[in-house]
Amino acid sequence: MGAAIAFYALFWLISVVFQVLPEPIGSRADQFRDGAEMTLRLTVWSGILGLGVGTLAGLGRLSSNLILRSVASFYVWVIRGTPLYVQILFVYNALPAILQSIGINLTLDEFASGVLALTLNVGAYNSEVIRAGIAAVPRGQTEAARSLGLGSLQTMTSIVLPQALRIVTPPLVNNLVGLLKDTSLVAVISLLELSLVASRISSETFKPVPVLTTVALVYLALTTVLTFFTNALERRLNTPGR
Repeated sequence: MGAAIAFYALFWLISVVFQVLPEPIGSRADQFRDGAEMTLRLTVWSGILGLGVGTLAGLGRLSSNLILRSVASFYVWVIRGTPLYVQILFVYNALPAILQSIGINLTLDEFASGVLALTLNVGAYNSEVIRAGIAAVPRGQTEAARSLGLGSLQTMTSIVLPQALRIVTPPLVNNLVGLLKDTSLVAVISLLELSLVASRISSETFKPVPVLTTVALVYLALTTVLTFFTNALERRLNTPGR
């Protein structure tokens, strides 16, 4: 709730404060606000979905099932070995055609394509973080849970994952902040987020210095607010007894 209020206040400040700035910023304050809102929407949706995908892929990488382990490893290998720029273009331009060729009609607009590409990308990096976090939990914890009669699923959800969560929170936070900045690449499919707003205003006004300086400050404000609340979450999870 605090984060939602903080971001709402930030968007309000952008629309109000930027109006008093000289051209080409003042008359286009609402465009910067809308671009910042789209950037945050991409980050939130992709971050939540990417955490789920990363958890499944991380567990798959640790699975004793050869098929699951191979599929998860292949997914991580492909995503980490190709640029996000190419992945966004592939999801937007190629994926619907591929699915249509096998009888699946799927229409993805710019926002859905951006979220899907970002989710798959951050999910691959999250999976490695989660896999390492689970592996860092002492093996004796699993053995003790098994000796108490807990099954594999209950051991993982009740014993291993809660301990791994404290370990993986800092790198997951870094991935989330990186994701916010990576949303700028979605401009390649003409989704009107913050970087595309800056590009269009620069092209219209031929004044790239004030426009790019402004958009850099907006990104800095977004990452600062996001980092503040994610750091608070990290401190809470590291509180003894929690």
